[in-house]
Amino acid sequence: AQHPGQGAGQGGRPGGYGHVPESGFGRVPTPGQAQVDRPLVGTLEEGGVIDPDVLWSCTTCGACVEQCPVDIEHVDHILDMRRFQVLVESSFPSEAGTMLRNLENKGDPWGLGARARLDWAKGLPFDVPVVGEDVTDLAEVDYLYWVGCAGALEDRAKKTTRAFAELLHIAGVRFAVLGEAEACSGDPARRLGNEFVFQMLAQQNIETLDEAGAGRTVIVATCPHCFNSLGREYPQLGGTYEVVHHTQLLSRLVAEGRLTPITPIDALVTYHDPCYLGRHNSGYTPPREILAGVPGLRTQEMHRCKERGFCCGAGGARMWMEEKIGKRVNVERVDEALALDPDVVSTACPFCLVMLGDAVAAKKQDGTAREDVDVLDVAQLMLRSVKRNITVVPVDGT
Repeated sequence: AQHPGQGAGQGGRPGGYGHVPESGFGRVPTPGQAQVDRPLVGTLEEGGVIDPDVLWSCTTCGACVEQCPVDIEHVDHILDMRRFQVLVESSFPSEAGTMLRNLENKGDPWGLGARARLDWAKGLPFDVPVVGEDVTDLAEVDYLYWVGCAGALEDRAKKTTRAFAELLHIAGVRFAVLGEAEACSGDPARRLGNEFVFQMLAQQNIETLDEAGAGRTVIVATCPHCFNSLGREYPQLGGTYEVVHHTQLLSRLVAEGRLTPITPIDALVTYHDPCYLGRHNSGYTPPREILAGVPGLRTQEMHRCKERGFCCGAGGARMWMEEKIGKRVNVERVDEALALDPDVVSTACPFCLVMLGDAVAAKKQDGTAREDVDVLDVAQLMLRSVKRNITVVPVDGT
């Protein structure tokens, strides 16, 4: 067959149509059949089109989608391939299997269990209300604080959780947490490609939230991955809630005069945009408003920032997988940050906090970073300024 615009005046039929035999088109010729038979995902030796290391290296940061001139949704296709590899082929990085088992059996990626979810609140100068124990109806509070797995269980991320809870307390915000009833949002499972585990965790959380009456309040999350899952993905399964990120709430509390940064912090800060707060949810302004409102604080942007920001390397469940190709993503990002000679590298995501912190620690060990460089969440910086101290607070102060 020919295109209608072809063949006219060249011996073709009127209108340019050629004859199609009843048997239809011939099969792919033998030399081309080998290409058709190649597996989509496979090593060079297996003749695969996409190497497994390449497929599993994606952090789902969304930079490719952001920059694509023809609006191709690359990340969606990558996740489709991952789902096939996990659910059909049962082929994925072995270290990710541990994370998935922990999610199924313990409800968190580290396998620490529900009993550890309130350890972060120990030692705070006030009680943290827990739904079902201190609060029976979420209509009694202004916000339900979704702490997240990292915020509850990872030591460095716990500092952000404590700082944010203190800021809410200082501002007089009524809030409560789910405590042991909270489970992983399922984000790592979905990004890895295990849709079954994601939906299992999501349905469990939706039942918990609905039973607690979450529809009558606002959920606030310090983790952009939880923020994205609860706000944008749970509605696919019937869980529709109003969800805000902690930087959005803190910026609002400052604007309302309920939080006032007053103590100067003499430091140069560069801010790293979390991909799931920035590119995926356009949350660029609130963190910068918070930093701009801290007296004495000087800010400087990295050359890759906002829509063109560079990933920390933890997204796409990469937090629980080893990097095998090229320079580590978190090291590349920290090299950009340290080139500005900052006192603080700040961010607004527990995964970014861990990844950037690890890279800075490695740089300190090999002598390529100042010993006093710190990695802090914007909530930690804000708390240091909100607290009324007589002297200027150093960045390594408490």
